[in-house]
Amino acid sequence: MVSTFHGLETARRGMTTQQYALQVTGQNIANANTTGYSRQRVNFTQTEPYPAPAMNRPQVPGQMGTGVQAGSIQRVREGYLDQQFRGENNKYGYWSAKSEAMEKMEDIMNEPSDNGLSKTMDRFWQSLQDLSVHPEDSGARSVVLQRGTAVAETFNYLSNSLTSIQKDIGSQLDTTVLEANSLLTQINGLNKQIGEIEPHKYLPNDLYDQRDALVDKLSQIVNISVEKVGSGGQSLDMAEGKYTIKLLDKNGTAIGTLVDGSDTSKVNEIKAVLSSDKSSLTSLTLKTGEDLAGTDMSGRLQGLKDSLKTDYPDMIKKLDNMASGFVAEFNRLHSGGYGLDSNSPSTNTGKNFFSGSTASDIKVILTNRNDVAAGSGGYSGDGGNALKLANVKNSSLPYGGETTSLQGYYEGAIGKMAVDSQEAARLADNSLVLSDSVENRRQSVSGVSIDEEMTNLIQFQHAFNAAARNITVVDEMLDKIINGMGVGGR
Repeated sequence: MVSTFHGLETARRGMTTQQYALQVTGQNIANANTTGYSRQRVNFTQTEPYPAPAMNRPQVPGQMGTGVQAGSIQRVREGYLDQQFRGENNKYGYWSAKSEAMEKMEDIMNEPSDNGLSKTMDRFWQSLQDLSVHPEDSGARSVVLQRGTAVAETFNYLSNSLTSIQKDIGSQLDTTVLEANSLLTQINGLNKQIGEIEPHKYLPNDLYDQRDALVDKLSQIVNISVEKVGSGGQSLDMAEGKYTIKLLDKNGTAIGTLVDGSDTSKVNEIKAVLSSDKSSLTSLTLKTGEDLAGTDMSGRLQGLKDSLKTDYPDMIKKLDNMASGFVAEFNRLHSGGYGLDSNSPSTNTGKNFFSGSTASDIKVILTNRNDVAAGSGGYSGDGGNALKLANVKNSSLPYGGETTSLQGYYEGAIGKMAVDSQEAARLADNSLVLSDSVENRRQSVSGVSIDEEMTNLIQFQHAFNAAARNITVVDEMLDKIINGMGVGGR
């Protein structure tokens, strides 16, 4: 025989549980626009029926339900979508860093344009051809000196600007490593908090969200994998435990453990050592000693590393090769030519036109326009050597081990830069589209839908009201029993 007050307790449990659900729904609505928030739900479970199966159980027709309780408050999250998003986010981190660096390089090289090196050199070659027609013209000689100076200054500007951007990339890499280490420290701190809460049968959903948001950010910097380690104690089966985060290379092979879920006393930080001017990466390792300098890790850190160690040094080297080959051949021809002298129709000056051997240090060393060696035969009206100098443009010369024309070598360098830049921009766009697509799918699962929450709000409200009405009905029954029975004949 069940208690007379059984219905009251069942209704009370119903009201309490619906109240929990209303509060969780309110929490979802309040955080509808909170970044990284995952919607939560109350897992309703029936309380144990009466009577419990036993030898001395009361003789009743069957087990009677005793109501409902809030079993747990769980966030709605799909682990597979998290993993997929982090993979795409990692690719976007790499290609966006690469694209940004290549875009800056394109801006500096500024080709094709009226201010690029190609156009500046064309003007120089044209001035030499004009001089070959009028070798005694002082104006044509001055123009050659001025346009030669413009060529040298353009080389200087390009080399110095590329080096400056290279240093900026080094600074970005340094900052990115600091950011990654900060994220690792925060994740480890959350692991500690989660490890202290879960053993008490609680689900720290807010801490889960914070940790996943940090892991998402970390995945854009380096390629990682996440493994869960149980917190022990009386943790619920649905508890997510602590995260062990491993650093992976581009192919998914583990390189080292960044955060150890089973040992939260320390974090395996990334260490980057750069030169004093940040223009080169001296070493990149984990705190435990694993060398990362030669490992392709993907992510933003790898994109910055490639730009710092490969893309910019390659372009600076090509400019140096151009400057070196061009200056050597131009000086060789110039020193063998004849300039103008006030005491004789022409004289062999034996002077070089340029000094320096790299793009950053070449300059015009002639100060007297009469020293421009336009002649080849010792006659004042001879412009043969100026024509030879103008033809340096198309002469096949060794540039960094490659025999080709100056124009061809430069076009090859610019062409490769353009192709690399376009590829980086295209893949950055593609990876962004894919990561956004996965994020949208993830939000469709974990995000808060106001429409859905409002529907839930009404549903739980009516359930609460019904439970309250149930209490009223039971109360009327009890009133009849207590006050209305046994009063016959009064």
